[in-house]
Amino acid sequence: MITTELDPALEALQRGELVAFPTETVYGLGADATRSAAVRRVFAAKGRPVDHPLIVHVGSGATAGVRRSTTEWLDVLEPWTVDPDPRAVGLAEAFWPGPLTLVMARSRLVSDAAVGGRSTIGLRVPDHPMTLELLRRFGGGLVGPSANRFGHVSPTTADHVVDDLGDEVTIVLDGGPCRVGVESTIVEVLDGPVTLLRPGGVSHAQLVDVLNEEVVDGRSGPSRAAGMLASHYAPNASVEVVTSAGEALVRGGSQRTSVVGPGGNFPLPTDAAGFAAGFYAALRRADAPGIAKIFVVPPTSGELLDAVLDRLRKAAGPRSVGSR
Repeated sequence: MITTELDPALEALQRGELVAFPTETVYGLGADATRSAAVRRVFAAKGRPVDHPLIVHVGSGATAGVRRSTTEWLDVLEPWTVDPDPRAVGLAEAFWPGPLTLVMARSRLVSDAAVGGRSTIGLRVPDHPMTLELLRRFGGGLVGPSANRFGHVSPTTADHVVDDLGDEVTIVLDGGPCRVGVESTIVEVLDGPVTLLRPGGVSHAQLVDVLNEEVVDGRSGPSRAAGMLASHYAPNASVEVVTSAGEALVRGGSQRTSVVGPGGNFPLPTDAAGFAAGFYAALRRADAPGIAKIFVVPPTSGELLDAVLDRLRKAAGPRSVGSR
């Protein structure tokens, strides 16, 4: 059921059922992060490998668009983490609520199922008024991977969630189209340098500016956070990145193709932020029956360029047999 009412969503969560919720990035598939049975439903609904950790959404008392003090963010972090690093608290103060996930040493509060057997937890405070109110009234943390089948294109509207998951989700909260449109930045803050695991709505330059120290790029290492696999965010049709719509026409030949991006039949802006906001929705529309290939003309500039190019590489990445 798609609704804007929080009461049925809260009742479903308390029964251990699944609720999809809006954020500024993409729609999340929510369940009580402390209940293993509820968390396992998330993995089953998505078809997600059980060793692939989930991000936990927190933020009781947070307000959309309003920054909080260090002390207030410590109160949010401490139930879920062990001795939070001051750098993590500083990043929370700078970017929460917002599109940043912090990976830290975990406490025992979260379900073991949610973290894929790891000793760390990814935490985020989303910047969406509906979901912050849901978290406030729920009084706990919600796991919230993207509300779609594992590896597929992430949802940025309530209808996208229903298209992918149907009756697997009890309630879909409709908060409108997602403003940022690509997933959160993920950084690991443990001993040693802060490490970027996934680019997103907060840029590398913004992280460095706040920390006043280098941020190491950890994307080439083993997968230890959401969205780090070589193939992800992919439609049914194959994806190829091209420099222009004209190149797509030449390379497409006699195939039925779609072109996403500037000059294409699914046009998007050339700046990365505008491109990101509409990218997943355009990719879904372009993935029509009979389409053999989707060509994507990427944006050329902007703070979210790294995040957009990361999603494009993974959408166009090699797919294992049977992955679609």
